[in-house]
Amino acid sequence: MQYPLAIEKGNKNEAFGVIVPDIPGCHSAGDTLEEAITEAKIAITSHLEILAKDNQPIPFPSDLEKHINNHDYKNRIWFLIDIDLSSYLGNPEKINVSLPSRLIRLIDENVGKGKQFKTRSSFLASGAELLLKKIKK
Repeated sequence: MQYPLAIEKGNKNEAFGVIVPDIPGCHSAGDTLEEAITEAKIAITSHLEILAKDNQPIPFPSDLEKHINNHDYKNRIWFLIDIDLSSYLGNPEKINVSLPSRLIRLIDENVGKGKQFKTRSSFLASGAELLLKKIKK
């Protein structure tokens, strides 16, 4: 899922500062824009690991539009960073799901070797995450 990053522009005397609006208390910095983004990914994954370890809810990312006009982030550069949430949502559990046969065939056409989704389960989990994100709005 893609988390919006609000980046405060740095210069030769100040680092680039990064805030992750959807994860309270998650921020980072870097001497260059690239370093700031790399450090933001480390901060996000570290923060999510702690939340998961403490059995706290994992915050899903909001759409960028939710934050872009927020006065708190005025004059920020925006960047979307992709984070795989699957390892923070708990251990896999096997469930029995019934789906229409044509839908299963459509799913199977989009999973497998060389595709974005390796299994039906990863495809369905990604779809569920997207729907949960929309419900959160």
